[in-house]
Amino acid sequence: MAPPERAAGSTGLVPPSAPRSPWQRLYGAAHRLRRARAAHGAERLPRPVVSVGNLHWGGGGKTPLTAAIAAHLCDAGLRVCILSRGYGGRHRGVHVVSDGWARRREPGRAGEPAPANDPALVGDEPVLLATALPGVAVVVGAERAAAGRHALEHLAPPPDLFVLDDGFSHLALARDLDLLAFPVADPFAGGRLVPGGRLREPLGSARHADAVLLTGLSAPRCSPAAGRELAAALAPFGFRGPGFACSLVEGVPRRADGGGLAAATPVLLVSAIARPERFAASARRAGVAVAGELAFRDHHAYPPASLRRIARAAAAAGAEAVLTTAKDAVKLRGRLDLPLAELPVRAEPEPAFWSWLDERLARLAAAAEPGGGGAGGGAGRAPR
Repeated sequence: MAPPERAAGSTGLVPPSAPRSPWQRLYGAAHRLRRARAAHGAERLPRPVVSVGNLHWGGGGKTPLTAAIAAHLCDAGLRVCILSRGYGGRHRGVHVVSDGWARRREPGRAGEPAPANDPALVGDEPVLLATALPGVAVVVGAERAAAGRHALEHLAPPPDLFVLDDGFSHLALARDLDLLAFPVADPFAGGRLVPGGRLREPLGSARHADAVLLTGLSAPRCSPAAGRELAAALAPFGFRGPGFACSLVEGVPRRADGGGLAAATPVLLVSAIARPERFAASARRAGVAVAGELAFRDHHAYPPASLRRIARAAAAAGAEAVLTTAKDAVKLRGRLDLPLAELPVRAEPEPAFWSWLDERLARLAAAAEPGGGGAGGGAGRAPR
C-alpha cells in the first residue's frame, strides 16, 4: 500500500511509492513512448506558448491559475491569447470566443463569424475566461496549433504570447514553458494511472515541467515552503525545477443581476465541477447560509431536466436563491426562476512565481532577438 500523501504537522507532501502493478508499469511506459514520439512532430508557433496543466483528471485548479497568469501578462502590456480545447462544447474547427484587444481583420468577410460565447458550443471554461478577462483573446479548437494560427491570421494586431489552458498532455503543440498544477487536496492522486487510479499521466511526466505549483492553499498555509516541499517530493520522479505555492481566494458572493447576496439568504449550492466539496467548503467559509447542496458531473450542460431537478431541490430545502461557481453561472444565467448568485474565486501564486515567470519570458524575448541565440518561437515584448 502506498504511504499517505500528507505527513502530519506540516504541508507534509509525501508522494506514493511507485506502482507495483505490471499494468501500471505498462501504461507508464506507453505514456513515455507517446511523449518521446510527440517531441519530434510538435508544431511550433512563431510566438511563445506557456502551458498550464496537471497530471490529474480534473480539479487541479488549472482554470483559475490560467486566468491569473493571463491577467498578469496582460497587465504587463502583452497581447495574450488563451488557447483552449473547449471541453464539453459541441464545436468543430476553430472558434473565437473573445477578441480581447484586437480589431478583427476584414470584419464580416466569409468564414469570419462574430465571436462565439455560447458555452454549449465552445465549452464553459472558455466562456468563463472570456468573461473574466475582457482584455484577453480566447480561441477554442481541438487542434490548438490550428487555433493559434487562426489567432495570428485574424486578430490584429496579432498576439504576443499564447497561454495554453489544460495543455500539458496536448503534445501536438510545442510550448516554451510548461507549468504543472497539483491540488493540495489530492496532490499526487494516489500515484496510479487510470483505470486503476486518478492520474492521466504518471508522476514521472513531471520531469518535463519547468515549474510546479501547489494550488488551492488557504491563506494560513500558503507559504513559499509549501511550493518547495512539492518540488522536493517530485524530485525522485525526475523533476528539477522550482516549486511555488498558490492560494485560492474566495470573493464576496454576488447575484448574477449585479446585486449583492444577503448573508442570511438560504441558498442551494449547485455545481458541476470535479470537486464539489471544495466549492461547498468555500461557500461556508464565505459565511453563506447553505440550505442544501446539489452536485452534477463535471462540465454538465444543465438540460431542462436538470433545471427542473434544481427547482425541486431548492423548494425542498427552502432555498431562496441558487449559489453556484463562476464556471456554472455562465451556463445557468437567465435559465432559473430563483435568483442566481455565484461565488467568485481567484488563484494567487506567491510573489516569487511572478518574478520567475517574468524572468523566463524575458530570456525568451532576448533569445528571439537577432543574434540572441534563436529561441524556437518569437517572444514578442517582454513583460514590463
